Amino acid sequence: KLCGYLNKLGIKGPIKTWKSRWFFYDENKCHLLYYRTAQDINRLGSVDLSNASFDCKVENGEGVFEIRTPSRVFTLKAISKQAMMYWLQQLQVRRWEFCNAQSRFPLHEGAKVQWNSVLLTCFCVLICFYIDVVDNEDFLPPVKTPTEAVGLKAASLPAPQTSTALQNISLKHPWTEIQNTVYNICGSKQLWGKNGNVFSFSEFQEHPENPDEEQEAEGTPEDGRMEPRLNWVRKARWMNSGFPGLPEELSRERNPMDKVSVLQQQILTLTEEVKSQKELVKLLHKALEAAQQEKRVSSIYLTAAEDKDRLELVRHKVRQIADLTSRLEALEQEKKELEQILTLRDSHIQELKEHVQLLMEKNHAKQEVIMALTEQMAQELSDPLQEANTIAAETLYKQQEEIEHLKDDIDAYKTQNQFLNSEIHQVTRLWTSVAENEKALLMKCACLQARNCQMESKYLTVLRKLQEAVPGLPSSYAELVRNLIQEALQWDVKEEAEEGFNLNAVSEYDEYGFMTVPDYEVEDWKLLAKIQALEIKSNNLRSQEVVEKPLRDRWNSVGELSPSAELKSLIRSGIPVEHRQRVWRWIVSRHCSHLPDHYQRLLRQSQSTEHPACRQIELDLPRTLTNNKHFSSPTSQLIPKLRRVLLAFSWHNPAIGYCQGLNRLAAVALLVLEDEESAFWCLVHIVENLMPADYYSDTLITSQVDQRVFKDFLSEKLPRLMAHFEQYRIDVSLITFNWFLVAFVDSLVSDILLRVWDAFLYEGTKVIFRYALAIFKYNEEEILRIHDSVEIYQYLRFFTRMIMDGRKLMNIAFNDLNPFPMKLLRNRRSMHREELEAELCELEQIKAAYVKEKAEQGP
Repeated sequence: KLCGYLNKLGIKGPIKTWKSRWFFYDENKCHLLYYRTAQDINRLGSVDLSNASFDCKVENGEGVFEIRTPSRVFTLKAISKQAMMYWLQQLQVRRWEFCNAQSRFPLHEGAKVQWNSVLLTCFCVLICFYIDVVDNEDFLPPVKTPTEAVGLKAASLPAPQTSTALQNISLKHPWTEIQNTVYNICGSKQLWGKNGNVFSFSEFQEHPENPDEEQEAEGTPEDGRMEPRLNWVRKARWMNSGFPGLPEELSRERNPMDKVSVLQQQILTLTEEVKSQKELVKLLHKALEAAQQEKRVSSIYLTAAEDKDRLELVRHKVRQIADLTSRLEALEQEKKELEQILTLRDSHIQELKEHVQLLMEKNHAKQEVIMALTEQMAQELSDPLQEANTIAAETLYKQQEEIEHLKDDIDAYKTQNQFLNSEIHQVTRLWTSVAENEKALLMKCACLQARNCQMESKYLTVLRKLQEAVPGLPSSYAELVRNLIQEALQWDVKEEAEEGFNLNAVSEYDEYGFMTVPDYEVEDWKLLAKIQALEIKSNNLRSQEVVEKPLRDRWNSVGELSPSAELKSLIRSGIPVEHRQRVWRWIVSRHCSHLPDHYQRLLRQSQSTEHPACRQIELDLPRTLTNNKHFSSPTSQLIPKLRRVLLAFSWHNPAIGYCQGLNRLAAVALLVLEDEESAFWCLVHIVENLMPADYYSDTLITSQVDQRVFKDFLSEKLPRLMAHFEQYRIDVSLITFNWFLVAFVDSLVSDILLRVWDAFLYEGTKVIFRYALAIFKYNEEEILRIHDSVEIYQYLRFFTRMIMDGRKLMNIAFNDLNPFPMKLLRNRRSMHREELEAELCELEQIKAAYVKEKAEQGP
């Protein structure tokens, strides 16, 4: 037991002096209780150690130390320096043991408290882990127990005497003093009772804890009346403490009634533990029932035949969304509280550092004084005759005494520094654990937000299906569906992100100026745009820490670029925004030799001579990337740059000049590379190196060949889908021709488009075939469910915009479609080119014969 006499300094009482108090540590509450004497039954107050810090200051005197709580500072004094260090070390150890015990036995009080308890448990487990590490580091050696001043034996010794009888009395608690005095006078008669047991507490009293502690000695009773009897837990604690002033032989003897009482207390404790375990089992049963109910609801929804039942299930999902939102708000509130705690910890650490720095400066100054005195003394002792003549024996004795005092101060400061270093180290460990816990909470918040977005997306998808079925619904149901759709369209993603805790908001434009959510003019498609916004946010939240951060770390570790299998894999996974410009410049420079001043010479030529394609370029400029804010306005800064790049290319390659589609290729290059000349050489690399010859000629013969090759691959890789197209006479080249001509620009969302371009610039046109097949594979099941040619064409017009999961599309393109050899692609191109040229030649012959026949017939 940690107990003993200490002197306590009254701060704001009428008598400001040291008063002797009996202190006893309550391990159940981590409180330090204090009484006037060891024989008192009613305490004067208590000190909460769970959030307290300890300090010892040499300037306050020997044996003086402080306990700092959030509400006030307690100044205590031990009889010796050893006793002070023992109290400080033991209080520190008991405080950590209490935190350790609390972390391993969290309470469960309902669903919301259970959730908070789980988070608190994780936090406490981390603290306990670092406490174990800190305990193993021997900052302060264990202090030997001073048995004459601490422990149960000190209770049998007389209380330390004060100079006056009134000095040791608590004037703030006269009623408590009277009760303790009556107990001390009549205690021996009352305690024996009928059974002769000195530990019968039926007549003892206990006053409840008062949060407002007294200024001289805290803890007055709330109502001033004594309770009729103590509870069993109080009895057991007094029976185990053994520090009331009774003879040792009486404390060692215990009658059978006491043993029965202890056993009954143990039975009650175990009964309470069993009850708590039963409550835990009930909670687990409720969770299991909830999961089974969710499964049944999903099954009912899938088997429901009536729209009324489906609407009821939709309402149920809305309630679930509200519940998830409330949970998210609770986590946000908890995060704010953790941030406040972290701020307090940082300020406390800063104060301790300043204090340590001050102590080190004082220590250094005193060491300099000691060295000066030592040198002076050595010089004086070197001449015994001069010392005998100049310094008297009394003066020498005083100097030696002063040196001894300074050495004692140095030892005290060293001890104090060791203790403060231990406190600083422990606080640093706590701060680290809080930071890691905050990171874990951020991850949990991201997961919850992603789930919330998925639930909202599913809800909106259901509403869209109901919207399509509105013409066949009764008028009341149709009106209800319209109201739900109108309410859903009023949800604003930006306002929702500003009001709550937002980890990864979806802005209106991305890093390159593309609109993240399409602006559909048709009213029926606005709900589709809302679904796309939620899908983008959900994908961003789920991939931020799991995929994007590791990929960015791998790119950060890449030094000088050189062709390799690892670099190819990284480029296929997507280049981060901060590295994309550098990698594109490197790819273009590998295949195109930049001629000095070539671009400037082409610009001067375009200014002096008007190119025949100039008119067509001016017509296409306003129609370039209308969904990008850098090209949406005629006054945009990139419009003149794009004009100069296209004119320069027209003069650079007269065989092609200008072809519709080159404006979009050059625009994407400008957005990423920013520099005009770099964008010009990127366009040259695409047209002259990556694409086959005659791809952008007047006849577009190679583009037509690629469409036939693609149909062959579609029949081989996706036979079911190709058979479906043939059944309803769907010509996919009407959709895919533009994909190949401009490398998916204006077809895919910007994030996926730029990942396709990363691999396309590095590997060539084979990437376009891979992604075109992957797009149909991604939506194969949806297309197979449509059994009308008009509806299929309508779906194929915008289905690429519905692809939000770029990682899934990449895995299909580079994993599911293997093998895809380049040699096979070349052979197919050669075969279909010969067939196409033969067909064109035959058409020319037919045309010539027709013209000749017309000429012979005459007018």
